[in-house]
This record gives sequence, structure tokens and C-alpha cells, in this order.
Amino acid sequence: MKAIRFDRYGGPEVLQYTDVPDPEPGPGDVLIAVHAASVAPGDWKVRAGHLQQIFPQTFPTTPGRDGAGTVLALGPGANGVGVSVGDEVCFITAHTENGSYAELVARPAAEVVRRPANVSFTEAAAAVHAGVCAWIPLLETTTVVAGQHVLVHGGSGGVGGMAVQIARHLGAEVAATCRAANADYVRSLGAGTVIPYDEGDFAAELNDYDIVLDLVGGDIHRRSYAVLKPGGSLVWLIAQPIQDLGAEHGVNVLRADIHDATYVLQAVADLVATGAVRPQVGRTLPLAQAAEAQRLLQAGEHSRGRIVLEVR
Repeated sequence: MKAIRFDRYGGPEVLQYTDVPDPEPGPGDVLIAVHAASVAPGDWKVRAGHLQQIFPQTFPTTPGRDGAGTVLALGPGANGVGVSVGDEVCFITAHTENGSYAELVARPAAEVVRRPANVSFTEAAAAVHAGVCAWIPLLETTTVVAGQHVLVHGGSGGVGGMAVQIARHLGAEVAATCRAANADYVRSLGAGTVIPYDEGDFAAELNDYDIVLDLVGGDIHRRSYAVLKPGGSLVWLIAQPIQDLGAEHGVNVLRADIHDATYVLQAVADLVATGAVRPQVGRTLPLAQAAEAQRLLQAGEHSRGRIVLEVR
């Protein structure tokens, strides 16, 4: 099969489109023909070596955290778990194993879910890991309820766009930050208030918020404390370094622990299937151009939805 591989940390040029042996489905696995795989910011950070203390790589390896495709074969013992040859599914892989930038992937049958019938493979891939990274902070790390005020930083990105939609679906009043060029797009996702960070200061315009979801870190994190009401929650994902000032400001600072439990993947798929959230595909590229996809993300030249690699 064709796959993207890299055998050392470095720039996008270390990603090679090459032939590798087809994976064999092990006990309880399914073999999936991958039709689409999304490109996440974490992919280039792993490739560059920025996250090697958290996600150490065994080289050579294939990047990619998620995808959508068709089940081609069942491994021993995979019968009886509700997955059959020909099923169209979504899946997640880990940063520490061979990922989804490949024509074929073997995954545990119990860890795949059916592709929502109302979206394409490309759209499904855009929703999978981005949706998980939005669902967990809003429904596990903290719990968004109707009537709360929620601020999402980076509302036009893959995770941010899903978070805006999920928070709005839960009945929250949603504000978001983004570039001015993306303001109307973020409003279309359900944000009632949009603060363009290249034109205004969110900390001067917002106050008494219940929850801030920080997908950026650094100075954005520091300035977010002023937005929260006493006892509010500042939830963050791995981004730029942060300094926990929760005790000083009387708020909760919570790191979202992103995991790959199948029930979360299913919850995201259900939200997509009911139309509660819309997958956001910002751009598509063929698998062979994975290096260009990661370059765009690393350079900050892509800020709307997910880049999706179309595989086969």
C-alpha cells in the first residue's frame, strides 16, 4: 500500500509518500480501506519533535490520528462485535502507533463506529478527532449546561469550530475569538459574539463568563482569567505553555485529558448524524501531499476547519 512515513523528527520534508507492506488485521481487528484522513495540528508537532516527551515515536512511523473508510476484512475473533465487511466506519489512532495517513489501517473492531450516513467520508474524517477534542473539554473536563456563557478561543479551527457548535447545541451562549476574516464563518457555526483577535481585545469586551475553552495558550491563556466569573473554569488543551493562575483569580484551571474511548467517538458521530453539528472541511489534498498539508498548518496559513487528505 501507499502511506506517508517519516523516520526522524524534522520539517515537513521528512514526510515521504512511499510503499509499505499492507497491515494484517490481528485478533479482534478489522482491516479498513481508508478513504479520508484529517490533518491535525498535533500531527506536525509530533513530526517536529515538540511532543516527544508525551508521544515518543518508534521510527519509521505513519502520522495521522483519525479517518473514515470501508471495512475490507475481519481478523480472528472480530466476528460478533457488530462490524462486517463492507461497513463504512470512522476510527481513531494514537500518536504513538502507525496512523491514518495510509491506504490501509488495521484497528480493533470494538473501537470503530459507523460513518454517519448524512455526511461524506471526507466530512466524517473532519469530524472525528476534532469532535472528540471538543466534546471531552465541554462534557467531561467541565460540564456545559443551558444558559451558561462559554468563550471558545480559536473558534474557526477544526476543534474550535466543533466546540462552538457543541456548546451552542447544549444551550450555552457562545462567544469565540478568531481572525477578522473568519468572523462571519464562526457566527454561522453558532457563536453569538465573535471577537476578531486582530482587531479587538476579548478581555476588554467580555466578562462574567462561566467557561473559557483555551485552544491557544500563552498570552491568550493569561488574559482569559479576566473574562471569567469567580468559580468559573478555564479549560485548556496542549498548546503554548501556560501558567496556572487559578488560585490568584478564584477560578478553576482544568487540563482536558483527551482520550480515545469509543463512547466519545460514538457521541460525536451521533451529533453529526442528527445534524446537531456540521463537520468543517477547510481544504482537501491528496494523500501524496501530506507534507504540504502539515506545512500549511505549521505556518499558520490554514485556520478554517480541518484539512483532509483524500486517500482512495
